[in-house]
Amino acid sequence: MGRHFGDLAKIRHVITYSISPFEQRAFPNYFSKGIPNVWRRFTSSVFKVAPPMVLMYLTYTWGNHVHEQGKRKNPADYENDQ
Repeated sequence: MGRHFGDLAKIRHVITYSISPFEQRAFPNYFSKGIPNVWRRFTSSVFKVAPPMVLMYLTYTWGNHVHEQGKRKNPADYENDQ
C-alpha cells in the first residue's frame, strides 16, 4: 500500500548498516564503567552547580522571611484602641 516508516525516502549514494536488536547488548559495562562515570561527572560538576543553587535558596528563604515580617501589624499602632 504505502511505504513503511523506515523506507520513506530513497537517498542515493548513502549506505546504512544496522545490527539486529537480538545481537546488541543493552547495558554493556553498566556496573564497571557506567556508575564510576556517573560519579566522576557528578563530582566534576557539583562545585559549578551547587553554589548558585545554595545562594538562590538562601535568597529565596530570606525574601520569604522579610515578606512575612512586612505583613505583620505593628502592635504599637493599636495600644489605645478600645
